[in-house]
Amino acid sequence: MAVRYRVTMTDKERSELQRITKDGKTPSKRFLNARAILLCDAGKDAPQWAVGDIAEALGVTSRTIEHLKKRFVEDGLEVAIGRKVRETPPVETRYDGAFDARLLQLACSEAPKGHRRWTVRLLSEKVVELRIAPTCSPMAVCRSLKKTDFSLTAASTGKFRRSKVQVS
Repeated sequence: MAVRYRVTMTDKERSELQRITKDGKTPSKRFLNARAILLCDAGKDAPQWAVGDIAEALGVTSRTIEHLKKRFVEDGLEVAIGRKVRETPPVETRYDGAFDARLLQLACSEAPKGHRRWTVRLLSEKVVELRIAPTCSPMAVCRSLKKTDFSLTAASTGKFRRSKVQVS
């Protein structure tokens, strides 16, 4: 059988939760959690609700209430009513600012022999060859160059200064 957690609050915690539920500016999830913990209170002045009744009244499952009680007992009030903070980002960053700088430097250099200018595919192959990144797709190069507002098809890619053309 699962462990049952007993929620007993101090007067300070109870008054804080009542303030949160009567504030009118509290986000809905935080409000719902605060209300559930108030109803779960097993103290002497508490309403003494059953878990199933609390779940039905608030429109959540009884398992949600059990998880909430566990977080309150083990971690405290702020953790229980707040959201869990992610420990790691959802997707690890592959290409950072250093990658962008090296790519831009490469794009501004002379094109390889046999080519008039750099192409996205050539840049992605050269990035892997120079071990700037372990893998690199042409789309990654496109996104990186787009962030820096760099155009491979512009009249000047930064390799040399444009000569001034006299207009008559």
